[in-house]
Amino acid sequence: MDAAETLKPAAEKLKAAAESFKPEVEAAKATAEQFTTAANAAFKDGVDKTLAAMTEANTHSKKNLEAVVASVSAAAKAAEVLGAEAVAYSKSAFENQVNAVKALATAKTPQEIFELQTSFAKGAFETYVSEMGKVSEIFAASFKESFKPLNDRVTDVVGRFQVAR
Repeated sequence: MDAAETLKPAAEKLKAAAESFKPEVEAAKATAEQFTTAANAAFKDGVDKTLAAMTEANTHSKKNLEAVVASVSAAAKAAEVLGAEAVAYSKSAFENQVNAVKALATAKTPQEIFELQTSFAKGAFETYVSEMGKVSEIFAASFKESFKPLNDRVTDVVGRFQVAR
């Protein structure tokens, strides 16, 4: 008997043993493939959700920036209107004062001076009160207009949080 024949029964037993493990090896391979497929799907899903959240956050940031720009633009416009109103009032008040001084210079009696001064003071006070009313209206409108974009953004965010709860 030579060595090949002696090892043949052992080789056949080894081959039979390998064949008996084949179902377990195939099951382990299938399980590993399922795990890999599930892990890849979960990773892809996580990445997709993260990208969607980042896109949404970017959209919110863009809208917030647009709201701030709109708010600042409205405030700048109101400041411009207030500045123009102040210049117009100052010019008008100065002209009225010059006219009052001229009128006082032409007065003949103390009674006339007193009447002119009283008339000037009354007119100046009424004009001042009227001007402060205009300025208050401009401030109120400006405040509403300036904060409207920001208020809209806050309302949107609060609404989203309420829906998410």
